[in-house]
This record gives sequence, C-alpha cells and structure tokens, in this order.
Amino acid sequence: MTTSTVSVTWAAAHSRRLTRQFLAAPAEGSAPDDLARTASALLGAHAQVLSAAELSLSVRHTEATRADVRAALWEAGTLTKTYGPRGTVHLLPTAELPLWTGALSALPAGRNVAADGVRLTVRQTDEVVAAIGDALDGVCLTADELTEAIVARTGPWAGELTMPAFQGMWPRWRSATHTASHRGALCFGPNRGRQVTYTRPRGVVPEAGDAALAELVGRYLRAYGPATPQSFAKWLAMSPSWAVDLFGSLGGRIERVDFEGEDAWVDAGDTEFAEEPVRGVWLLPYFDAFGIAAYPRERLFPGPARTRALARGQAGNYPLLLVDDEVAGVWHQRRSGRRIAVTVEPLRPLAPGRVRELERCVRRVGDALE
Repeated sequence: MTTSTVSVTWAAAHSRRLTRQFLAAPAEGSAPDDLARTASALLGAHAQVLSAAELSLSVRHTEATRADVRAALWEAGTLTKTYGPRGTVHLLPTAELPLWTGALSALPAGRNVAADGVRLTVRQTDEVVAAIGDALDGVCLTADELTEAIVARTGPWAGELTMPAFQGMWPRWRSATHTASHRGALCFGPNRGRQVTYTRPRGVVPEAGDAALAELVGRYLRAYGPATPQSFAKWLAMSPSWAVDLFGSLGGRIERVDFEGEDAWVDAGDTEFAEEPVRGVWLLPYFDAFGIAAYPRERLFPGPARTRALARGQAGNYPLLLVDDEVAGVWHQRRSGRRIAVTVEPLRPLAPGRVRELERCVRRVGDALE
C-alpha cells in the first residue's frame, strides 16, 4: 500500500466526484453504449424502483430520456437489470457482468439465520443455482414457471413453501436468488404484464474472485475516492474488518492520502484534483448512487440535512436537492397524465440565481421523464 503526501479537501473530492459522475457536465449522446458508460461511472444505477434508475442515468446526459434507458436495457442489451451491490437491484453495464459476478460471488457469505427446513445447504444451493441457469438459458420465465422448472431438475424440496414473503410464502429456492445472480445464472427479463420475469445473461463467465474484487476497489476509489475501507464496506453491506483486510492486501494498487486530516485511499496514482470547486444545483432521484456512496456522510448531509434527507442514517429514501457541496433539501414529484408537478423543500432560502438553476433542473427532469 503506497502512502503519498497529497492532502485532499472535501470540496476537491466532492468536485471530482461530480465531474466523474457526469453531474458537473452532463454526457453527450443517448445511445445504448453512452448510457452503459454512464452506468459504469456510477458503479451501477439502483433500480429497485426502475423509474429511479431511468432518471439517474437520464439526467446525467444532455438529452437522454427514460425511453433511451429502456431501449438500452430491453432492446440493445447494453444494460442488464440484476442484483448488484448490497443485494439490491441495479442496472449494470452488460459488458462488465464478468467483473461484477466475479466480485460479488467472492464476497464472504453472512450468517444464515434461517431455520432448519428453510435454509438451503451448500449442496442444495449449488443444485438450485445450476437448475436456475439451465432453466433460464435462452428463455424468460416468471417466478412460478421457474419454480416448476427448478423442482423438475432438483426435487420437491426446492419448491416447498417455507420462506415468509409479504403476506404469503415463497418456495425454498428463492433464498438462492441473489447467489444465482451473483454467479451469472440469473438476471431480470422484461415484465410480462404485471409479472416479473427472469432470464440468464448470455455468455457471462465470472472473473476470478480476488482479481475482480481488486478491480472493484479500484473502480470504487476512482468514482468515490478518497474513501476508507469502512465506506467501501457500507457500500457493499459487508463487514468493516473484511474491507480493512481487503484494502491491506492490495499493496501498491491503492494509495493513502490525507483527506481532511484523516487517512483515506485513492487508486494508485489517481491524485489529481481540480483547484476550483464545482458549484451548481442538482436534483437527484431516489437511491441515486451519488448520495448513497459518497462519504463522509456528515459532510454531504450537514446539520438539518441529516435529519431531513436521511432515514436512520441511510441515504436513498429521499430524492435530494444538491447545492454546491452539500445536500440542501429534498424534493417530490407527482405525475398526472403528461404533466409532472415537482415540489422542492430547500432547507434554507435559495438566492434568485439558484432558483433559476433549480428551474432548469426541473425542466430537465420533465424532459427525461417525457
């Protein structure tokens, strides 16, 4: 691990993140490859609510709309909807699935708290993942159709209704859904009416775990650095001690810097920061990657922003009003036909010039959502 003499301020780090994530200057183009490059820069767009991911990607382009994102996802296939960081649904660049599946499948498994009769053994998990990959090869299946296919390939035990879910019960195999996704055996297909479908991403062979994790650390640091092992652990929902060990194993691939008086890391050699801060106003949707992954929290969410824009310390539950280098409020939208009413709740009065910037942002949201 290399130690440099570089000192980085919050303003410099924040400005570089804004620039690298196409907020300081939106990307040109709206073609499928353009949107995949943007998703790569974000390390995936959170898509638990697909419309939020569509907006996250669109507003980082000068002219892209949600229709362009859908075309990249369902027609061109440069984006894939699958389980990404923290086991949550993301839009990831299809070309990078070998990296993501290699890294995510190499993460240490957490303690399985499910009771006997619900918990899958290691052998059963491997059987289910193999059955999922085989059943989904070249087709899209609903959950019920996939259950039938898995049971036919494994046995009735995989279809036993043992997992509490919403107001009913799910079959046992569903506990292996994330594992199957992380091993490259499953991703989402286009909805069939109101029903979710699953398919298998074509030709995905996970990269070797150690190499993939090292590459993922480097990409995380380029997108969100300077950063600590603890912030990387939170981004992945992993143990901080595991992340400390991982960072320690990377040797000269990462570089220690002084970040506001604390030790933090950047990708080796990636120590260029602009002297002038980036200033502006931005509207970020639910679960936007910038708000979730940017640390330290107290600098991005100062004072009243911590109580208004975070949920028990977690980012993502509120769309964010970003002014210069901090969260300065939240916003909401209500759609009615072809119109959207946007309500912004700033935490402090905005100067007239900032109000004009905000109006520009609102127009861009309307354009992106068509």
